[in-house]
This record gives sequence, structure tokens and C-alpha cells, in this order.
Amino acid sequence: MTPEFDAITPHPDGVDPAEDLIHERAYVVRAYRKGPDTLVLRGAVRDQKPPGLYIADDPQPLTIHHMIVDLEIGVPSLDITAARVVLEVHPHSGCPRIEDHYGNLVGLSIGRGFTHKVRELFGGPRGCTHTTALLQAMAPVAVQSMWSFQMARARADGQNTPFDTEEARHGAVMANLNTCHVWAEGSEHVEGLLHGGEMEVPLWISKRFAELGRDADTWRG
Repeated sequence: MTPEFDAITPHPDGVDPAEDLIHERAYVVRAYRKGPDTLVLRGAVRDQKPPGLYIADDPQPLTIHHMIVDLEIGVPSLDITAARVVLEVHPHSGCPRIEDHYGNLVGLSIGRGFTHKVRELFGGPRGCTHTTALLQAMAPVAVQSMWSFQMARARADGQNTPFDTEEARHGAVMANLNTCHVWAEGSEHVEGLLHGGEMEVPLWISKRFAELGRDADTWRG
């Protein structure tokens, strides 16, 4: 229904998208640097049904859910300082009554333990199913954005990368330790960084440098 999504989620073999697609859910989460110590997250979830499925001869997709969440997050604490939820499209007239309840996000850390706390405060009858699912999708984006937040700050200070000092590399290790198999405690990657090794140039940077005909090692400065 949204052709731009096909590059991200190609249709599987054995189905006809024009005939067989019955539902599409999309999450979009964007992160912004607001000054030196605030991260702004805006997330949205949208559910659509294909044209003609519920309303015969309707040529347009039918949006059945559209929820938007705005969060302001302190850096480096990762504590939520402001929260706003808007239910743009919803099935029942009473749905928006839950919007203000999400103000209880203020004061929570969006770091580790956030998903459990969200379920506790907003799961089931304590919230909107779709908004709560969106929040759980937004939390990892906040953590991922810390690298970009630091990168933007380094650029503003005239540096190529924020990871060119031993202190910065140690901080990166501590922030990512045991978040995945590459960053597992005792892994080759982690041990190398803790013993003075340089931060590996991400593969997507190396690939892009190659496409531009540049040497990726210059990324470090």
C-alpha cells in the first residue's frame, strides 16, 4: 500500500500483493538533537487496510490506527523529561481518554529496564495497545541515537569522531556491554577496545567511503 516500504520489506514469494495483502503496520521513529543535553524522539505507528477490503470500491487504503508519541530525553541520564501522546486515528470515541495517562512516562529512564516498566504502567487495560507497542519500539532508537548525538556534538566541536580518546572508547564499551553478541563481555571486540585498540570503522561507513572513492581511514581524522 505504501510502495516506498517495498525496499525495506519486499513481498514474499508465493503471494500477490494486489490480491493477498490484508494489513500493513508501519513504525517510524525519528531522533533529534536539541541543544547539548536533550534528545527529542518522535515516533508514530500506523495500521492500514488495503483498498476495497472493508469498503467496496474504495480506491484508497484505509487507516485504522495512527498514534504519535513525542519524548524529550536528558543526555546522558536518558531520563524522560517530557512526554506527549496523540491518537490521530482510532476505532472508538473513548480511545483518546488514555492520552494523558502517558504523562507518567516523565521521570522514567529510557535505558535498560524501560520495556518492563512500560508494560507495568501501560500494558493491557492500563493503556493503548498500539501506543504501548510504539513506545517499546522507540526505546532502542534512543539508545542507538547516543552515538549520533555524540557524533553531532563532536562535529560541532571540530572533531571527526567522538571515539578518538581512550576515555571515549571506554565509555562506548560500558554503554554497549552485553547488548548483543559482538558487545559481549570478554568478546574479541570488547577486549580489543579495553586494551587500547581503535574503534572499528563501521562497515556502512567503509562501504560509503568506497562508493565515494575515499579512504575510510580518514574518517578518524
